[in-house]
Amino acid sequence: MTVNSYIEIQKKSFYTINYYLGHYPKLEYNLTQFGDAMIFLSFLSSLFVFAPKVWESLLSGLLVSLIFSCVLKKAFAVPRPAAVFNNDSFYIFGKAVCGHNSLPSGHSITIFTVLSVLLYGFMPKKLSYRFMWSFFIVIIGLILIFTRVGVGAHYPIDVITGGIIGYIAGLSGIFISRKYKIWAWINDKKYYPIFMLLFLGCCISLICRIFSENLLIFYYALICLAVSLFLIIYIYVKK
Repeated sequence: MTVNSYIEIQKKSFYTINYYLGHYPKLEYNLTQFGDAMIFLSFLSSLFVFAPKVWESLLSGLLVSLIFSCVLKKAFAVPRPAAVFNNDSFYIFGKAVCGHNSLPSGHSITIFTVLSVLLYGFMPKKLSYRFMWSFFIVIIGLILIFTRVGVGAHYPIDVITGGIIGYIAGLSGIFISRKYKIWAWINDKKYYPIFMLLFLGCCISLICRIFSENLLIFYYALICLAVSLFLIIYIYVKK
């Protein structure tokens, strides 16, 4: 399949999805920020204290997802919708992205990498609950990744492909963290100052983004991160 045919076969679906989701610009633009690893991890930052094993898998999975994203984007070199279609013909929220790195969606990879780790990290024991939990995670993932189409940044197949790759990256992260224990040291309290500085740096970054874009999602992420930073400092000092 050529790049042109790849774009052409989903042109209609792209316009349709973008049109309907484009009616909720603030919601779409806020939700799509979950594709930023810093934002998603900020919401999950308390797991660093309460479920460090999950964080080990998250870090491994996100490193794998980064490799997948960089390699495949360069390999496929598919132009973004804003680089192909008339920008006045569809909704674009945020800065128009015109690069040739549409396939796969990096945000979608990140979202499903994180959700896949959460899926297996908190899988209920009861079978009926497992089904409901898995269904819930998949639905949340689909809602989040299709915001990339809603904001005009990706084609539908980009986000579906990104979601599949993210799932594989998440499973890889779980396997790596269990097999090689490369992140086991993060549970050692003597290394907490490193993460205090990292969390503080992320707080500063979020504050800067609030001043530049003032999105509600950044406020929530900052609150979660600040609470987690307080917990880490409290535990470290208490020891």
